[in-house]
Amino acid sequence: MKKFNIRKVLDGLKEASSSSSSSSSTPSVQVGPQENNLIQETLQSEHFQLCKTVRHGFPYQPSSMAFDPVQKILAIGTQSGALRLFGRPGVECYCQHEGGAAVIQLQFLINEGALVSALADDSIHLWNLRQKRPAVLHSLKFNRERITFCHLPFQSKWLYIGTERGNIHIVNVESFMLSGYVIMWNKAIELSSKSHPGPVVHISDNPMDEGKLIIGYESGIVVLWDLKSKKADYRYTYDEAIHSVAWHHEGKQFICSHSDGTLTIWNIRGQGKPIQTITPHGKQPKDGKKPEPCKPILKVEYKTTRNGDPFIIFSGGLSYDTVGRRPCLTVMHGKSIAVLEMDYPIVDFLTLCETPYPNDFQEPYAVVVLLEKDLVVIDLAQNGYPIFENPYPLTIHESPVTCCEYFADCPVDLIPALYSVGSRQKRQGYSKKEWPISGGNWGQGTQSFSEIIITGHADGTVKFWDASAIMLQVLYKLKTAKIFDRNRSKEDKGSSEVSDEDPFAIQIMAWCPESRMLCVAGVSANVIIYRFSKLEVTTEVVQLLEVRMQYELNEMESPDGGGGEQTSAHPTPGASPQTSGPPSHPSTSSNNSDGGNIPCLKVRSSPLKQSPGYQVDLVVQSVWVSGEPPQQITSLVLNSSYGLVVFGNSNGLAVVDYIQKTVVLNLGTVELYGSNDPYQRQPRSPRKTRQPSGGLCDINEYSATSEDRCKSPTSVLMSHSNLQQFYNGGGRGAKMSRKLSLPTELKPDLVLLSVCPPRGANPLDHRDNSFSRSRSSSVTSIDKEAREAISSFLFCETFARKGDCTLTPCLYVGTSLGTVLVLAITLPSAGEQRQLQPVIISPTGMLVRLKGSIMRISFLDSTGLLLAPAFEPWYEPNITADGEEREKIRKRRPVSVSPSTSQELNESQFAVVCSEKQAKVMSLPSQTCIYKHSITENSFILRADIVQMNQGVCLACFCANGHIMTLSVPGLRPLMDVNYLPLTDMRIARTFCFTNLGQAMYLCSPTEIQRITYSQETCENLQEMLGELFTPVETPEAPNRGFFKGLFGGGAQSLDREELFGEVAAGKASRSLAQHIPGPGGIEGMKGAASGVVGDLARARIALDERGQKLGELDERTAAMMASADSFSKHAHDMMLKCKDKKWYQF
Repeated sequence: MKKFNIRKVLDGLKEASSSSSSSSSTPSVQVGPQENNLIQETLQSEHFQLCKTVRHGFPYQPSSMAFDPVQKILAIGTQSGALRLFGRPGVECYCQHEGGAAVIQLQFLINEGALVSALADDSIHLWNLRQKRPAVLHSLKFNRERITFCHLPFQSKWLYIGTERGNIHIVNVESFMLSGYVIMWNKAIELSSKSHPGPVVHISDNPMDEGKLIIGYESGIVVLWDLKSKKADYRYTYDEAIHSVAWHHEGKQFICSHSDGTLTIWNIRGQGKPIQTITPHGKQPKDGKKPEPCKPILKVEYKTTRNGDPFIIFSGGLSYDTVGRRPCLTVMHGKSIAVLEMDYPIVDFLTLCETPYPNDFQEPYAVVVLLEKDLVVIDLAQNGYPIFENPYPLTIHESPVTCCEYFADCPVDLIPALYSVGSRQKRQGYSKKEWPISGGNWGQGTQSFSEIIITGHADGTVKFWDASAIMLQVLYKLKTAKIFDRNRSKEDKGSSEVSDEDPFAIQIMAWCPESRMLCVAGVSANVIIYRFSKLEVTTEVVQLLEVRMQYELNEMESPDGGGGEQTSAHPTPGASPQTSGPPSHPSTSSNNSDGGNIPCLKVRSSPLKQSPGYQVDLVVQSVWVSGEPPQQITSLVLNSSYGLVVFGNSNGLAVVDYIQKTVVLNLGTVELYGSNDPYQRQPRSPRKTRQPSGGLCDINEYSATSEDRCKSPTSVLMSHSNLQQFYNGGGRGAKMSRKLSLPTELKPDLVLLSVCPPRGANPLDHRDNSFSRSRSSSVTSIDKEAREAISSFLFCETFARKGDCTLTPCLYVGTSLGTVLVLAITLPSAGEQRQLQPVIISPTGMLVRLKGSIMRISFLDSTGLLLAPAFEPWYEPNITADGEEREKIRKRRPVSVSPSTSQELNESQFAVVCSEKQAKVMSLPSQTCIYKHSITENSFILRADIVQMNQGVCLACFCANGHIMTLSVPGLRPLMDVNYLPLTDMRIARTFCFTNLGQAMYLCSPTEIQRITYSQETCENLQEMLGELFTPVETPEAPNRGFFKGLFGGGAQSLDREELFGEVAAGKASRSLAQHIPGPGGIEGMKGAASGVVGDLARARIALDERGQKLGELDERTAAMMASADSFSKHAHDMMLKCKDKKWYQF
């Protein structure tokens, strides 16, 4: 995009009044009368700054896990190099390794506020967790060897690294330099052995003797290595491959898990064969033969208790004949074996124990199980091993997310109301104990406004989330599929080829936070209207409206258009739409031979018990007409003050009065123009073969797993403004098998070529070049001008016609061809009349045309304030006793805050219209264009919203080329333009939302929500709002060695690793082996990350505290040793006095 000095442009325009004829290629052009320049725009560039705030949800494709038992922090690494850290509920953090290689192992420096990560690209990294945004302090990249396993002993600074070649290298974690001490594989195994032992799969030191290291090789060889003498003490050989090894805390035994589903227990001094071999899930033959092999046991842990049997916990090992059995975690405790089934494959598990010391009784109390799509924590202390209730928002992906909406600055009573109805939906049977991952501290957030995120899912559920203060917590879950019959007969389908995968998927949601009215549109061309109630109610009959959104067609065969396989039904101007009346059920008599009047889903006929929360008020269904399935709904809006819902598809729109349960208007887009239609449309008739009206199917997301996307078929939509429909699926038609797959990484220009829905030429620019090349081959036969989708709506109290002097309720309609049309609404007076008199809607013509599909329409008053659509305050719909009071509330129908019509103002309102290419500001009621701005030339806008900031109103846009922009209104001055994120993934396009006060969000993976802010104020406060991961905690005391062990030896043997691995003794490591890379999180990085002097002071204070703490501990230990020495000397003196005069035979 060409760069311009915007101030110079505007200054030049002020000087030259002839600027009204300026072309749209200038970034911002004032084209109207000069008096409109009087509005003082308060927003400036310095009010905007873009930064990521927080990421919520389950880590996508997890690969490894670690736990700090003192800090009580959990770390999860993923296959894309992401690192997620979890503390107490509400304390979580996201970091990313550069390069994006998979995290293969994580190791905490326990209670040190640091973490080591090993990656699949053979690099290891040291993360500093003592700052709110963790950063890498050091990295080490191995050049000649591949890392397979790491081990960092508790309270040691020497990290053992095992490699694919079977060697072990040692790294100092303070300096991140390699030691010259190396354990070579050929020294470790027996000289007589002719084969390579395979990669290192396990390293750990003997809990009782730090000088002895156990090394497990994949081939089945285990070696006990003496670090001081640099030789193998013992070797243990088994003929099955090893997956993991675990010590008994006394250091005399260890257990191995093998690829044939066996566990072997070995004495460290018994070399020949294991003292015990167990096949926990194998069938034991009677004749004493070996049990039949089972699946590999991938990991085993051996944990002891002071007052009972040890726990042996392992994953895998099931019998091969258990086909279809879910993945299991097995807990062996004494003679009992508990097999715990999991919903997804197990990635890793960790046993949480009371002590961090490996040489003490472990006392396990919980097991954290990391699954491919869930995190489960099992309580080992309670009978039946119940799971803990997970307090993190990890269920975003329970069913794939198909659409999102984001609301900031909601009414204060809304979150408590949703929470109160949602708390009744909780499951029972969880552990009674508190969640064990409880480290860190919450941030000191000053953000006072409430935020709500709503997610729509492929199975028809809608979830409400409390997103206030950069946290996320599920409030309430609504299942929309409950109102439909799930067992649909073949006659109801209309065709045997209809895909049944996700018929209930949510496509668009419209919500009014003030009235709490909710409206959802599904892929099966159904619209459901819900009211919020705190009382339970049983609905005998679900109210249903059927709408025939099809228009009269010419009955003639159309010529084949260039081999394109689709010819769509197009409306004829002046066609009379048909709507069936409001029967309470779908009419079964309408199963004609042509498949007419069949809805895609059948509403249930039995009574429906509706719990407190959202309760269905009305279902509106588009039906099959003449063998054609109903088209996808492309836009939807509701207004609680008018009692109206309007939805549109690629041929027209329907307005429904949900108070009277009637269809008020059902018009084709062509008819909205009346005689002013600017396009020369050629009516077409449908082919005789049945196909969906449109018919592009299922655009796969870039990761091809079926859970990543909503799996429903899609029909062609005309606009990018509602990409969520384009990607999510739609019309339940025939021939749903063709796929249009997208490349893995879409370049922005590639997006235009492969994803752009076909569109008509814009009358202003005589067929823009980017449009003519954006048609895909499968849709070339569609007559471009004839199909015009409805892309956006707005209800507003405004001037319906040019020159009007009174405000009237209006519906503004934006289309995919860039036209904004106006419909005037005549409402009956409130009260009883509203129930009886009809609502009248009449088209009043066209307001403006823009280049590209209309994305957003909004209104400002004469002072530049945002005019919100009128709404009705919430009332309890199920109260019958207090009818008069309820009627009073209903009569108090508020309208939006508009300037009084008695004010003598030349221009009372401004309409801001944004298309996928440009924005215009119209002055009303004169309907003159006063500003226009070309937002993008060579890309297109995916999402645009008019948002309220603290300092004023602005237009926020997210472009397909990755730019996030804000423009002032009404002047359309560019305020911010940041190249944030190229569109590599359709999910981002489908789920990106802006909301008020500088907040935005999108789904960055199928399981995670990324929140960002474009407000300077929030960016400045973010450091305070983020939680602290590291909190100063005293390390527990080491286990007491006991008098006899101290006297006769035994107990834990310590080792001076510095003397052994340091440069003096071990020499320098080979320089070519690994390359040291200083991280950005060094001292400079820390200074930048902490907020100025305050951060430095805080760090200095913590360092002093810790130093003081350590000195205090030293004093205490010295005093204890002195007291012990005194006591020993006194006892020795007493003994001497006692024995002084005794003869030898008296002893």
